[in-house]
Amino acid sequence: MTSPRPERPRVPIITVGLRPHPTSPDASAPGSGPVGRLLATMFSPPGGGAVFEFRLEDSRLGRLAIPEPLPAAARTGPVDGLWQHTCFEVFLGVPGEAQYREYNFSPSGQWAVYAFRAWRERVEDFAPAAAPEIHITQEDGVLVVEAHVPAELLPTVPAGSDLQVNLAAVVERKDGQLEYWTLRHVAAQPDFHARETFVLTLATAARQAD
Repeated sequence: MTSPRPERPRVPIITVGLRPHPTSPDASAPGSGPVGRLLATMFSPPGGGAVFEFRLEDSRLGRLAIPEPLPAAARTGPVDGLWQHTCFEVFLGVPGEAQYREYNFSPSGQWAVYAFRAWRERVEDFAPAAAPEIHITQEDGVLVVEAHVPAELLPTVPAGSDLQVNLAAVVERKDGQLEYWTLRHVAAQPDFHARETFVLTLATAARQAD
């Protein structure tokens, strides 16, 4: 289950560890469940766009429901409802603005992008202008999903502007239970859309001088 990943450029890279929501199974005893560690990495390559990598490490993958990677020819467009199963998610917002975007990346290689005008107020006629490039690796208790998001899929901001970021994941166990992981939990129930969870900053690439 391997899809080769491009070599990383020499740019600032941020890697963080995600935490399960208190309502997730085994949240009170980290490491006792099938998920060992869940790490998320992001950076903005010199050519524009953004890259997001999610890594399940030291995990008992056999106890998780992980969608099988599909051939590239089967990944023809966005797929709704990926978040109902194991799925890695990114939320990007413009500082000072209520609007934001949600990105879903499945280990199957399927994806979706949603636009919101405010908290959970979805822009129904939004159509992604491009498709992300997704690479999947799974071996020896490690699952890696890396998504290369072109600039056309990012919120529209001037080159060199900052974006507010939340990185999250839904992890499904084979018994059907769902775990909700992110950087910061702010509500009694999992809510990746809450703006208070957009705690990271992604600096978009500055436009190169002619």
